[in-house]
Amino acid sequence: MIRTLLLTAILAFTVTALAVPSSQAATKAGVEAQFRQWLEADLWPEAKRIGVTKPVFDRTFSGVNLNWDLPDLAPPGFPKPKARAQSQAEFRSPGAYFDEKRLQGLAASGRSLMKQHAGLLRRIEDRYGVPGSIIVAIWGRESGFGRAKIPHSAVQVIATKAFMSTRPELFRKEILAALKILQRGDIAASAMKGSWAGAMGQPQFLPSSYLDHAVDFDGDGKRDIWNSTADSLASIANYLAQSGWVRGRDWGFEAVIPAGVTCALEGPDRARPISKLTDMGIIRISGRPFPDHERRAPGMVLVPAGIYGPEFVVTPNFYVIKEYNNSDLYALFIGNLADRMAHGGAAFVTPWGNTGKMLRSDIARLQSSLEKQGYDVGGADGLPGYKTRRSIGEWQARNGLKPGCFPTPDLLRAIP
Repeated sequence: MIRTLLLTAILAFTVTALAVPSSQAATKAGVEAQFRQWLEADLWPEAKRIGVTKPVFDRTFSGVNLNWDLPDLAPPGFPKPKARAQSQAEFRSPGAYFDEKRLQGLAASGRSLMKQHAGLLRRIEDRYGVPGSIIVAIWGRESGFGRAKIPHSAVQVIATKAFMSTRPELFRKEILAALKILQRGDIAASAMKGSWAGAMGQPQFLPSSYLDHAVDFDGDGKRDIWNSTADSLASIANYLAQSGWVRGRDWGFEAVIPAGVTCALEGPDRARPISKLTDMGIIRISGRPFPDHERRAPGMVLVPAGIYGPEFVVTPNFYVIKEYNNSDLYALFIGNLADRMAHGGAAFVTPWGNTGKMLRSDIARLQSSLEKQGYDVGGADGLPGYKTRRSIGEWQARNGLKPGCFPTPDLLRAIP
């Protein structure tokens, strides 16, 4: 699951900046020396076991030092970074995620690029089954259609995090994957550019995802997600296809859940034929019927803000998009952007309401309270996923309240 662990770590912590006074310069230099020792004594033996040669290893790390400006660092010998609970966009009103000006700009650029690359996108869809609009939407969201500046050395970023981040085991896997890429010769270390989180190129793949999903679609013998539009777009499609994309199905539809039908129906494990949902009175917000082939296939209720925002019937392809980035709002952003490019769609009809601001620690406390009462919230992690949302709705119904299916400050005070 691309970037999921990265995003979880980023959501979990805000780390104070590593301001190192000049009196501590020797300590900082000492950590740099430990890094060089770690490369030779610890990382090199493992790299050798997976087939990396010493010349490739030495070239990769020649002149590479630690990047002290990255977040989530825990340098040896330094005070442990202070962690505090965060208030995140998904825990307030999710509407801020759907900036209309940005969506309109991406849609306009995306429509133009879909025309420009129409032949390429047809060939990619024929092979992988993923619509061009979905591919281009992800391309736009991840790297501004390949135009965004991606300035960091992926080797430096990932090696720094493998040596002294709060999640070294995650990045150790990634630096070894990066070495495999360099050993194969797809890219030079100096050209292996990535984000501050280590995600690389136009699709923003971690090295392990590159190894699993990157493809050479332009036939030049290299899988170049940095410079090749064909390789970048086909690699995004291959990622989704390998994650289970169902050819011929949509991602989902904005819907209306009628009064008397609980929002606690939500979840991929409660899938049922869309015809069964319509039998319950759930309709498309446009009033148009669901396509016949969709009615016969499974669909799921999605209420990312409970009753305080748009409601949806989504298909399994929605959860495939979440494999790219494990966020309901990300997948909805991609789906909405793709609809704008392919069908002239617009913003969701139902507005996002204001659910109040909550810290992640508040949500974790609410989850713990529900767990003690026997509810499956998916873990007290401070992330209000579908199990938490429907558990809230079920608790509200059992206690004579109208199900709202989203954590709010009032609910935190109400649940013992």
